[in-house]
Amino acid sequence: MRGTHLYRTACLLTGGDKHLAEDLVQETLGRMFAKWGKRDRIQNPAGYAQTVLVNTFIANRRRKSNAERPTAEFHELAARGTDQDLRLTLLAALARLDTRDRAVLVLRYWEDQSVEETARLLGLSISAVKSRSLRALARLREQLGPDFLASPES
Repeated sequence: MRGTHLYRTACLLTGGDKHLAEDLVQETLGRMFAKWGKRDRIQNPAGYAQTVLVNTFIANRRRKSNAERPTAEFHELAARGTDQDLRLTLLAALARLDTRDRAVLVLRYWEDQSVEETARLLGLSISAVKSRSLRALARLREQLGPDFLASPES
């Protein structure tokens, strides 16, 4: 089921806010349901759902009426068998990034999308995706330290 995949992506986009992630997935599926009968045939429903999810996230962040405020504390428990401190550190660092930069990183490195596919999903140019990726990774390294995101081979 793609719902779990959408939920995980939404969690990363929202910086670990599971409740907002659930809302985003629900709104995404609602929008897809509303369009489903009106479109002749969606050739790639999973890709379309991902596009709707990212666009919903970005639109949600733009709303000035959003009264929710982030908190420095994260009370939800990570799944067993994972490094909780690492997960919380990465989620906090992602949450401090610009909305579009976060979306680029999630799509490129979590979803393993190509630069071209990420550009298409976000409505950006390929060069904008490349520059945002470099800038966002540099900001993460700045926040986390240069050795934190180093590849294991180096």
